[in-house]
Amino acid sequence: MKKLTRLSVVFAALFVSAGSWAAMNNNTVMVGGAAMYPQKDIVENALNSKDHTTLVAAVKAAGLVETLQGKGPFTVFAPTNAAFAKLPAGAVDTLLKPENKAKLSSVLTYHVVAGKYDMKALDQKIKQGGGHAELKR
Repeated sequence: MKKLTRLSVVFAALFVSAGSWAAMNNNTVMVGGAAMYPQKDIVENALNSKDHTTLVAAVKAAGLVETLQGKGPFTVFAPTNAAFAKLPAGAVDTLLKPENKAKLSSVLTYHVVAGKYDMKALDQKIKQGGGHAELKR
């Protein structure tokens, strides 16, 4: 389970699987300064974002492209390049090495939860939990 608080939701950049996003909203929205298109999947949308280039590289290195392009529905709490930059020096480069694929996959899948959650749904779930929410990974 992944625990959330209102603060973590405010700072989370969300990508929702294309099929579930289209069901929630037929309009293009902005995430991290980039347009997110309902007809595109998570990976395709992340490729449009200049703030998620490290995430895209990590998803590719971990072999998770096909998984994230799957049926879903799921929501990705997508770390930005700025978030990756706060890791200790060399951490990202080390995780991107082929011998660390399993560890990288584990780290990345921790940011994926089952279901379709927009900010409104997450806020409602947190309110129902008295300021906390747990989501199934």
